[in-house]
Amino acid sequence: MRDIRQETLELLEWPRLCEHLATFAQTKPGKRLAQAWQPAPTRPQAEYLLAETQAVDTLAERGITFDLTLVTDVEASIERAERGGILSGLALLSVAHVCHTARQVRRQIEAHRETTVLHELVQNWRTQPELSQQIYHCIDDDGEVTDRASPALAQARQQCRDIEQTLRQTLQHLCQKYAQALQEVLITQRNERYVLPVKATHKDMIPGIVHDTSASGATYYIEPQGVVPLNNQRRIYQKQAQELAEAVRQELSLQVGLVAAELRHLADGLTRLDVACARCHYSRWLHAHPPQFVPSVQLRQVRHPLLVWHAQVEPERTVVPIDLVIPADVRVVTITGPNTGGKTVTLKTLGLMVLMAQAGLYLPTAAPAQLPWFDQVLADIGDDQSLSQNLSTFSGHITRIHRILQAATPQSLILLDEVGAGTDPTEGTALARAILETCANQAQLTLATSHYGELKTLKYQDARFENASVAFDETTLAPTYRLLWGIPGRSQALHIAQRLGFDPAIIQRAATYLQGQHLELNDLIRQMEQQRQEQTQKNQAATELLAQAEHLYQQIQQQAQALHQQKQALAERETQAVETAIAQAKQEIAQVIQTLKSPQVNAKDAHAASAALTAIQKRHQPRPRPQPQGFTPQIGQRVRVLGQVGEVLSLPDGDGKMNVRLGQLRVSAPVRDITSLDGQPVALPPPPLVQTPANTIDLRGLRVDQVADRLDAHLHPGERAWWIVHGQGTGRLRQAVQEYLDRHPHIHHWECPEPSITIAHWHGA
Repeated sequence: MRDIRQETLELLEWPRLCEHLATFAQTKPGKRLAQAWQPAPTRPQAEYLLAETQAVDTLAERGITFDLTLVTDVEASIERAERGGILSGLALLSVAHVCHTARQVRRQIEAHRETTVLHELVQNWRTQPELSQQIYHCIDDDGEVTDRASPALAQARQQCRDIEQTLRQTLQHLCQKYAQALQEVLITQRNERYVLPVKATHKDMIPGIVHDTSASGATYYIEPQGVVPLNNQRRIYQKQAQELAEAVRQELSLQVGLVAAELRHLADGLTRLDVACARCHYSRWLHAHPPQFVPSVQLRQVRHPLLVWHAQVEPERTVVPIDLVIPADVRVVTITGPNTGGKTVTLKTLGLMVLMAQAGLYLPTAAPAQLPWFDQVLADIGDDQSLSQNLSTFSGHITRIHRILQAATPQSLILLDEVGAGTDPTEGTALARAILETCANQAQLTLATSHYGELKTLKYQDARFENASVAFDETTLAPTYRLLWGIPGRSQALHIAQRLGFDPAIIQRAATYLQGQHLELNDLIRQMEQQRQEQTQKNQAATELLAQAEHLYQQIQQQAQALHQQKQALAERETQAVETAIAQAKQEIAQVIQTLKSPQVNAKDAHAASAALTAIQKRHQPRPRPQPQGFTPQIGQRVRVLGQVGEVLSLPDGDGKMNVRLGQLRVSAPVRDITSLDGQPVALPPPPLVQTPANTIDLRGLRVDQVADRLDAHLHPGERAWWIVHGQGTGRLRQAVQEYLDRHPHIHHWECPEPSITIAHWHGA
């Protein structure tokens, strides 16, 4: 009888997972080891395997990978050399490749000593640099012994080449002499001797040795008598070269045999590293997370790895993740619900997660995974009918469960599919309950699927029991493959039959046979499922809203900080520029004052000094910043609010704010924080210009030389525009006003709507 643990591995399809793992290995020995990979028997060994995987993962994140493609299986070559055999050139090259690769890998790992487990792996490697260099020196890429391997070998090969050259020259001369006797002008070989293809009708024209004839008999391959000594000499040199090359390979093979143990250690270490890399890359392919061994089960959004693999081949098959969250004090979880709902997949998923964690693999979850340490996984899944042993389905299940209970320990995980099925429901229910209670006493955790309604009540009688069910869409009659915790499932048999068009009379008759308590229990379960679904939807909506609010808050905080930093930097630059301008202006003004203090100054000099002061004022006066053109927002228009795209709900109000929808949030934002999608600010219409006594300057009755003093006294940046009344008269006063405005640095333009009035517009007001 096979071991129950090995049977469990097959039931959970562990060999198929190992086949997938092997595809990520680089070497044949690595693939072979990965296909036979087994979970670690102890927790320290499993944690060490996980540490190896994590170390490779850490290096992979830094772009560091190991090239093991040159490594082949050298065990047979090492054993042959150890026994005194002579290795071929290719076999010697394989040994050299192992040494070279091991040396490169060790250098990579020693450069990153924080990967402790990998450093421990390579620290005792003896990479035999002298042996590998000697092999590379003596053997070329095709496995042939090179001329540089031995002076005698080089000499023998040179002599052989010289003889061949003489042979070809002699045969070429004979070809020209007996061209009419040849089938074609060609020098070829038969029995490793140079010959000529002679027509059968002319075979007597060229005396020599016939080595072969064509299939039709029309051609004789003749070694001319004159080249027989040359061919003999060539064969002698060839034999010498072969013997010398074999002597080189023999010497190299002897050196391989002397370090056989060290070479095996290197080969085994590289194979182990290859499997560690395969575990890492397979885990990355699954987008998996490293597991931790803790008392409770915490597997969020876990996916069955074999289903993930199949989904790559058949994209239409989606993999629905499930949550497996089991507190440490729960000993038995009973999963109920309709057929094809995913109950068995749930059992296999948990079983595979445990085996993967113990084998040093990451788990395909959406968050870091947590699992208890189970010393063994024991499963009864599927039909165990055996005709050879005269066992029915029920008998097969009971036989396996009996073996499981015999092997179980307080640290075991037990997986039971359809416990108690295959016999009378009443007796099956009683037997299933007794089995589960025994599992609760004997094992650390048991997951069992069942259709028996009585098992659903065990949770309310024993705190060590928990219920779970698989969700089912009653509208489409399709399973959702989602797992609901704390709620027992309904088998849905009558409902499914009704939806499928079964005879209503039969459905009604079957319903009357159900006991009242059973119907009330199904109604209660249905209500619980609806409440759970509504609560889940509300929680999901609240979570999404909270995530949006937190994301928006973080972005606003970051942008506010960036704006504050930009404002500080701009203020510092402006302050420095102003200080520089003031210093320069002071220096220039001092020069003007110094000029005016001269006793020789005249009216022309004074006028020039006045013009210089005006020029200094214009040059150092800060220029107004250009105002952006902006855009006019519309209701429903998409805009940006501090980087977030939203929808306009209302136009700017009196406080300069607008209502904008950001996702599911409705916010009131200042207009200054809102731009169009291409970055333009909101264009606010300026208030209308209105003439008042405060912004009106009456110059009527003044002389031309009094205009500048009066305007200097009244013009200031408190108004956007000034109405200057100068009268009509001769126009000299109006001309003086307009010339003054042309020179004024703060007036960006003026207009004369009436002959007696000029309107001056102030910069930046």
